[in-house]
Amino acid sequence: MTADDFRALVLAHDGAVEGAHMGHPDFRANGRVFASLHTQDRFGMVKIDPAEQRVLLRDHPESFTPSPGAWGRQGCTNVILADASKTAVRGAIRLAFEAAMAKPPAKPRTTPASRGPRGRSGVAKKR
Repeated sequence: MTADDFRALVLAHDGAVEGAHMGHPDFRANGRVFASLHTQDRFGMVKIDPAEQRVLLRDHPESFTPSPGAWGRQGCTNVILADASKTAVRGAIRLAFEAAMAKPPAKPRTTPASRGPRGRSGVAKKR
C-alpha cells in the first residue's frame, strides 16, 4: 500500500477532507482528525477506540502498531503502509471515520491573535 492508496481510501468517505497539521497531511470528518500521513508518507495513522486497536494489533501485527506514548494508549494507531493490506486498512479507516462522525462537531478553535485585547471572556483585562 502507498500513501496515495491510503489517501484515496480515506477520502472515499463522504465528508472526509484533507488538511495539514504540524507539517503533515491530516484527514478530518465532522471537524475532527481521524487519520493522517507521517514520516515521508511511509506511515499512516488512524484514530480508533483502544479496544478496536487491540484487535487490529492482534490480527495484523505486521501492519499496525500503537502510536508512541499517550496518543497510542488513546487509540491512535500507526499503519505501516509498505506492509499493510488494503482490506485491513480500509476497515481501520472506516472505524476511525465512524468514530469521528459519531461525536458532536468539533468547535472552531480561536487563536490568541483572533481574541483581541479582551481575551476569551470578552471582558477587558485589568492592568
